[in-house]
Amino acid sequence: MFVKFNSKTMSNYKIGWAGLGNMGTPMVNNLLKAGYPVQVYNRTREKEKEAIDAGATSAADLAQLATDNEVIMVMVSDDAAAKEIFTGENGLLAGNATGKLFINVSTVASETSKFLDESCREKGAGFMEAPVSGSVKPAQDGTLIMLVGGTEDAHQKAKPILDVLGKLTVHTGPVGAGAAAKLAINYFLGLNLQGLAETVLFAKANGVRTEDMLTIINEGAVGSGITKLKSASILKNEYPAAFALKHLAKDLRLAKEQGLNTPLSSPLYDSFKQAQAGGLGDDDVMAIYKYLDK
Repeated sequence: MFVKFNSKTMSNYKIGWAGLGNMGTPMVNNLLKAGYPVQVYNRTREKEKEAIDAGATSAADLAQLATDNEVIMVMVSDDAAAKEIFTGENGLLAGNATGKLFINVSTVASETSKFLDESCREKGAGFMEAPVSGSVKPAQDGTLIMLVGGTEDAHQKAKPILDVLGKLTVHTGPVGAGAAAKLAINYFLGLNLQGLAETVLFAKANGVRTEDMLTIINEGAVGSGITKLKSASILKNEYPAAFALKHLAKDLRLAKEQGLNTPLSSPLYDSFKQAQAGGLGDDDVMAIYKYLDK
């Protein structure tokens, strides 16, 4: 079904946001600072407080969120939650969805994105995916990278909103491509984190001080933004979650299910899966160092 969007620019649209947390809340705050009217809904209603204190309003339920707003953004933890929020008995599509644009910012499988796209089109609504590359600090600073999958029409209409949330928007292709790009970059993230942990632990086992090895890494050609960002956690042996390990384990599982079958992919997934099973799921992704240091 072809969806004709409202002719006015997205910069004037009312935004609904479903799913708040350590990423969603600062993103909502940035939209409010940019002058957008934002209405929020979270299943755990206490998590709405910060956004409401910043100027957002609260929807009674998901159907009202869809009915009251013209652009509805969703950020939840996994595929099952995304499907329930969109298509559940009291979900977003139970409201007045005709002509609305739904943007899923969650990290899900490409097939899930395609399912949500079709579900929205059946209700006369538009859909695009915009999973983000970045964690809490970029979400706070509005410097995320937005990985868009969808039509060019939807992309252009949503771009003013996405530009508030991120420093760069990449239109990767049709629905499903954004999800694939997000799983790919998170696979690379996992490789970097495990590589950093293994390198430092190998050096430590052979008499090299951890702080010296981290300096060698970060001041050399192999240093990167992520190695520099995570060095402090290794030195302090403290792992407050900027991006919880359990979420990366989930993303690696989705990538494997979507066909990732490279030589390093299985052992990498096994490491993060076992670290989660060992009680580190709610710690930061860099807690893979703590798991391997045994």
